[in-house]
Amino acid sequence: MSPALKPALLAALIAPALPAGAFQLALPVDCMLGESCFIQHAPDHDPGPGAQDFACGSLTYDGHDGTDFALPSLNAMQAGVAVLAAAPGTVRGLRDGMADIRQGDAGAPTVAGRECGNGVVLSHEDDWETQYCHLKQGSIRVKAGDRVAAGTPLGEIGLSGMTEFPHLHLSLRRNGTEVDPFAPEAQSTCGASQPDLWQPDLALQPGGLITGGFASEVPAYDAVQQGDVARPDATSPGFVFWAYLYGTRAGDRLDLRLTGPDGILAEENVTLERTQAQSFRALGKRLRAARWPSGNYIGEAVLHRGDAVIDRHRAEITLP
Repeated sequence: MSPALKPALLAALIAPALPAGAFQLALPVDCMLGESCFIQHAPDHDPGPGAQDFACGSLTYDGHDGTDFALPSLNAMQAGVAVLAAAPGTVRGLRDGMADIRQGDAGAPTVAGRECGNGVVLSHEDDWETQYCHLKQGSIRVKAGDRVAAGTPLGEIGLSGMTEFPHLHLSLRRNGTEVDPFAPEAQSTCGASQPDLWQPDLALQPGGLITGGFASEVPAYDAVQQGDVARPDATSPGFVFWAYLYGTRAGDRLDLRLTGPDGILAEENVTLERTQAQSFRALGKRLRAARWPSGNYIGEAVLHRGDAVIDRHRAEITLP
């Protein structure tokens, strides 16, 4: 991922900071936003059956009540990414023991009443509360009653509960009422500027490219999600560049290009027809000779929304 928002658009998605001493949240995951993790969903601000994030965007869904910090692959989850306390507090409750299985996969358990999966709840001063959901089975490192500082490891990002991709769902409440850290005050106008609760401030990237790479054929979506796409070699039957996207809207434009030592192998400019949480696209060329030419191969993906470049990704491979 390589965020490429125009400055004016980026500024519109970052709220001003709160005054010193106000309740604040640190990043609750041990990863680099825009590099090794990304924000998949924000809280829903539409009171009706529609869905709209605080910045008038579509990076949410109906009734979503938290902020989702997602990983680019199941391999990244299995390697281990720590979930951190976002503020100092006391462990009020926790649950562990639920399996890391995507809902919809064979053997996925019924999670009614346990949608959070494995999780931890922290209570904070002034009636604030944070809840950390979908943690990896067996990863929780705290117990009820523990006092923790901001940044204390609580567990690891997992796939437990009602989820289809590895992520942390962070809910924030005050006196039992859900609060959006990006826009904690009631808004009369969608996207109205107000102090947020993040320290340091977080930009809500409005969709983009998770990653991309090369393959010898169009990869299976499961392989993309797992992070196990085999790369091509000099005699592979095909040469494919693929891009893994999130938070795309109907009407976005994706430009894909694959170039080799002898020039452009394939390119495509496609207008996306559906709003999707995650998806992937690929293009390539079949081998017409004994082998692919030696040299550098470059894949480029650029995501446009209106006149703005939302994100771009570049991958490179060298064949001997």
